[in-house]
Amino acid sequence: MGRLSWSSRSLLNSPKTNESENNETVKRAQFPEDLFSEEQRKRGAVILHVMGMVYMFVALAIVCDEFFIPALDVITVKLDISEDVAGATFMAAGGSAPELFTSVIGVFISFDDVGIGTIVGSAVFNILFVISMCAIFSKSVLQLTWWPLFRDVSFYSVILIILMHFFRDSIIYWWEALVLLLCYASYVTFMKFNEGVEKMLKKLLNRNKVTRVGSTDHLMPHYK
Repeated sequence: MGRLSWSSRSLLNSPKTNESENNETVKRAQFPEDLFSEEQRKRGAVILHVMGMVYMFVALAIVCDEFFIPALDVITVKLDISEDVAGATFMAAGGSAPELFTSVIGVFISFDDVGIGTIVGSAVFNILFVISMCAIFSKSVLQLTWWPLFRDVSFYSVILIILMHFFRDSIIYWWEALVLLLCYASYVTFMKFNEGVEKMLKKLLNRNKVTRVGSTDHLMPHYK
Protein backbone atom coordinates (compact mmCIF):
# COMPACT_ATOMS: atom_id res chain seq x y z
CA MET A 1 0.00 0.00 0.00
CA GLY A 2 2.89 2.32 0.77
CA ARG A 3 4.37 1.83 -2.67
CA LEU A 4 1.03 2.31 -4.35
CA SER A 5 0.28 5.52 -2.53
CA TRP A 6 3.80 6.80 -3.18
CA SER A 7 3.62 6.02 -6.89
CA SER A 8 0.17 7.56 -7.10
CA ARG A 9 1.44 10.68 -5.43
CA SER A 10 4.35 10.78 -7.84
CA LEU A 11 2.02 10.43 -10.79
CA LEU A 12 -0.19 13.21 -9.47
CA ASN A 13 2.74 15.53 -8.96
CA SER A 14 4.47 14.79 -12.24
CA PRO A 15 2.28 17.07 -14.44
CA LYS A 16 3.02 20.03 -12.18
CA THR A 17 6.71 19.23 -12.27
CA ASN A 18 6.68 18.95 -16.05
CA GLU A 19 4.74 22.19 -16.33
CA SER A 20 7.23 24.08 -14.17
CA GLU A 21 10.12 22.62 -16.14
CA ASN A 22 8.48 23.66 -19.40
CA ASN A 23 7.94 27.19 -18.11
CA GLU A 24 11.57 27.37 -17.04
CA THR A 25 12.67 26.14 -20.46
CA VAL A 26 10.54 28.77 -22.19
CA LYS A 27 11.98 31.52 -20.01
CA ARG A 28 15.51 30.39 -20.79
CA ALA A 29 14.73 30.22 -24.51
CA GLN A 30 13.44 33.79 -24.57
CA PHE A 31 16.66 35.37 -23.36
CA PRO A 32 20.33 34.48 -23.91
CA GLU A 33 22.26 32.97 -21.03
CA ASP A 34 24.26 35.34 -18.89
CA LEU A 35 28.05 35.14 -18.93
CA PHE A 36 28.07 35.29 -15.15
CA SER A 37 26.36 33.03 -12.68
CA GLU A 38 23.91 34.31 -10.10
CA GLU A 39 26.54 34.02 -7.39
CA GLN A 40 29.03 36.05 -9.43
CA ARG A 41 26.45 38.75 -10.06
CA LYS A 42 25.75 38.98 -6.33
CA ARG A 43 29.47 39.41 -5.66
CA GLY A 44 29.75 42.42 -7.95
CA ALA A 45 29.67 41.20 -11.54
CA VAL A 46 26.42 43.10 -12.05
CA ILE A 47 28.53 46.28 -12.09
CA LEU A 48 29.86 45.18 -15.47
CA HIS A 49 26.28 45.09 -16.77
CA VAL A 50 25.70 48.62 -15.49
CA MET A 51 28.94 49.82 -17.10
CA GLY A 52 27.87 48.23 -20.38
CA MET A 53 24.51 50.00 -20.26
CA VAL A 54 26.16 53.36 -19.53
CA TYR A 55 28.58 52.79 -22.40
CA MET A 56 25.73 52.06 -24.81
CA PHE A 57 23.81 55.16 -23.71
CA VAL A 58 26.87 57.38 -24.21
CA ALA A 59 27.62 55.78 -27.58
CA LEU A 60 24.03 56.29 -28.69
CA ALA A 61 24.16 59.95 -27.65
CA ILE A 62 27.39 60.50 -29.60
CA VAL A 63 26.04 58.81 -32.73
CA CYS A 64 22.83 60.85 -32.62
CA ASP A 65 24.61 64.14 -31.95
CA GLU A 66 27.51 63.75 -34.38
CA PHE A 67 25.94 61.77 -37.23
CA PHE A 68 22.18 61.32 -37.04
CA ILE A 69 21.11 64.96 -36.65
CA PRO A 70 23.48 66.29 -39.38
CA ALA A 71 22.40 63.48 -41.70
CA LEU A 72 18.77 64.35 -41.05
CA ASP A 73 19.44 67.99 -41.94
CA VAL A 74 21.06 66.97 -45.22
CA ILE A 75 18.16 64.64 -46.09
CA THR A 76 15.68 67.40 -45.34
CA VAL A 77 17.49 69.79 -47.68
CA LYS A 78 18.04 67.25 -50.47
CA LEU A 79 14.45 66.00 -50.48
CA ASP A 80 13.05 69.51 -49.97
CA ILE A 81 10.73 68.49 -47.16
CA SER A 82 9.71 70.45 -44.11
CA GLU A 83 11.11 69.86 -40.65
CA ASP A 84 7.70 68.64 -39.48
CA VAL A 85 7.61 65.86 -42.07
CA ALA A 86 11.24 64.97 -41.38
CA GLY A 87 10.52 64.76 -37.67
CA ALA A 88 7.47 62.56 -38.24
CA THR A 89 9.35 60.17 -40.56
CA PHE A 90 13.15 60.03 -40.36
CA MET A 91 13.54 61.36 -36.84
CA ALA A 92 10.72 59.17 -35.55
CA ALA A 93 12.15 56.11 -37.31
CA GLY A 94 15.60 56.71 -35.87
CA GLY A 95 14.31 57.36 -32.38
CA SER A 96 11.98 54.36 -32.42
CA ALA A 97 14.43 51.91 -33.99
CA PRO A 98 15.18 50.21 -30.62
CA GLU A 99 11.46 49.65 -30.01
CA LEU A 100 11.07 48.31 -33.55
CA PHE A 101 13.82 45.71 -33.19
CA THR A 102 12.67 44.82 -29.68
CA SER A 103 9.19 44.14 -31.03
CA VAL A 104 10.54 42.09 -33.94
CA ILE A 105 12.64 39.96 -31.59
CA GLY A 106 9.74 39.58 -29.18
CA VAL A 107 7.30 38.47 -31.88
CA PHE A 108 9.42 36.33 -34.20
CA ILE A 109 12.19 35.01 -31.93
CA SER A 110 11.11 34.83 -28.30
CA PHE A 111 7.36 34.64 -29.11
CA ASP A 112 6.55 37.05 -26.31
CA ASP A 113 4.26 40.06 -26.00
CA VAL A 114 7.08 42.30 -24.77
CA GLY A 115 6.79 44.40 -27.93
CA ILE A 116 3.45 45.96 -26.98
CA GLY A 117 4.66 47.00 -23.55
CA THR A 118 7.87 48.36 -25.05
CA ILE A 119 6.06 50.52 -27.60
CA VAL A 120 3.44 51.95 -25.25
CA GLY A 121 5.93 52.30 -22.40
CA SER A 122 8.44 54.12 -24.58
CA ALA A 123 5.75 56.58 -25.62
CA VAL A 124 5.00 57.36 -21.97
CA PHE A 125 8.74 57.66 -21.29
CA ASN A 126 9.22 60.08 -24.19
CA ILE A 127 6.25 62.23 -23.19
CA LEU A 128 7.02 62.46 -19.47
CA PHE A 129 10.74 61.86 -18.92
CA VAL A 130 12.34 63.21 -22.09
CA ILE A 131 10.33 66.43 -22.19
CA SER A 132 10.88 67.11 -18.49
CA MET A 133 14.64 66.47 -18.72
CA CYS A 134 14.94 68.77 -21.74
CA ALA A 135 13.15 71.52 -19.84
CA ILE A 136 15.27 71.05 -16.71
CA PHE A 137 18.69 71.06 -18.41
CA SER A 138 17.95 73.57 -21.16
CA LYS A 139 20.40 76.50 -21.12
CA SER A 140 18.01 78.86 -22.86
CA VAL A 141 14.34 79.71 -22.65
CA LEU A 142 12.28 77.34 -24.77
CA GLN A 143 9.54 79.07 -26.73
CA LEU A 144 6.67 76.60 -26.85
CA THR A 145 3.18 76.88 -28.30
CA TRP A 146 0.04 74.90 -27.70
CA TRP A 147 -0.34 73.70 -31.28
CA PRO A 148 2.28 70.88 -31.44
CA LEU A 149 1.02 69.41 -28.17
CA PHE A 150 -2.61 69.63 -29.25
CA ARG A 151 -1.84 68.13 -32.66
CA ASP A 152 0.19 65.16 -31.47
CA VAL A 153 -1.98 64.40 -28.44
CA SER A 154 -5.08 64.38 -30.65
CA PHE A 155 -3.56 61.91 -33.11
CA TYR A 156 -2.10 59.81 -30.30
CA SER A 157 -5.42 59.61 -28.45
CA VAL A 158 -7.33 58.53 -31.54
CA ILE A 159 -4.75 55.89 -32.43
CA LEU A 160 -4.71 54.53 -28.86
CA ILE A 161 -8.50 54.17 -28.96
CA ILE A 162 -8.23 52.27 -32.26
CA LEU A 163 -5.46 50.09 -30.82
CA MET A 164 -7.49 49.23 -27.72
CA HIS A 165 -10.43 48.31 -29.93
CA PHE A 166 -8.23 45.95 -31.96
CA PHE A 167 -6.83 44.36 -28.79
CA ARG A 168 -10.21 43.35 -27.41
CA ASP A 169 -9.92 39.81 -28.79
CA SER A 170 -6.13 39.61 -28.16
CA ILE A 171 -5.56 39.06 -31.89
CA ILE A 172 -4.27 41.47 -34.52
CA TYR A 173 -5.45 40.62 -38.04
CA TRP A 174 -3.71 41.76 -41.19
CA TRP A 175 -6.38 44.32 -42.00
CA GLU A 176 -6.09 45.78 -38.51
CA ALA A 177 -2.35 46.17 -39.01
CA LEU A 178 -3.10 47.82 -42.35
CA VAL A 179 -5.46 50.27 -40.65
CA LEU A 180 -2.70 51.22 -38.20
CA LEU A 181 -0.28 51.80 -41.06
CA LEU A 182 -2.85 53.97 -42.81
CA CYS A 183 -3.26 55.98 -39.60
CA TYR A 184 0.46 56.66 -39.59
CA ALA A 185 0.34 57.59 -43.28
CA SER A 186 -2.47 60.04 -42.53
CA TYR A 187 -0.38 61.58 -39.74
CA VAL A 188 2.60 62.06 -42.08
CA THR A 189 0.30 63.54 -44.73
CA PHE A 190 -1.15 65.93 -42.17
CA MET A 191 2.35 67.01 -41.17
CA LYS A 192 2.96 68.01 -44.79
CA PHE A 193 0.27 70.68 -44.41
CA ASN A 194 0.95 71.36 -40.75
CA GLU A 195 1.99 75.00 -41.11
CA GLY A 196 -1.01 75.93 -43.23
CA VAL A 197 -3.45 74.20 -40.88
CA GLU A 198 -1.84 75.88 -37.87
CA LYS A 199 -2.10 79.35 -39.39
CA MET A 200 -5.70 78.81 -40.45
CA LEU A 201 -6.75 77.51 -37.04
CA LYS A 202 -4.99 80.31 -35.16
CA LYS A 203 -6.57 82.87 -37.47
CA LEU A 204 -10.01 81.46 -36.73
CA LEU A 205 -9.37 81.46 -32.99
CA ASN A 206 -8.01 85.02 -33.00
CA ARG A 207 -10.68 86.40 -35.32
CA ASN A 208 -12.70 88.05 -32.56
CA LYS A 209 -9.78 88.85 -30.30
CA VAL A 210 -9.24 92.54 -29.50
CA THR A 211 -6.25 94.44 -28.15
CA ARG A 212 -6.36 97.50 -25.89
CA VAL A 213 -4.20 100.37 -27.13
CA GLY A 214 -2.98 102.51 -24.26
CA SER A 215 -2.37 105.74 -26.21
CA THR A 216 -5.90 106.17 -27.52
CA ASP A 217 -7.60 103.88 -25.01
CA HIS A 218 -9.88 102.24 -27.54
CA LEU A 219 -10.27 98.74 -28.88
CA MET A 220 -9.17 97.60 -32.27
CA PRO A 221 -9.26 94.13 -33.90
CA HIS A 222 -6.15 92.05 -33.51
CA TYR A 223 -5.11 89.88 -36.44
CA LYS A 224 -2.14 87.66 -37.08
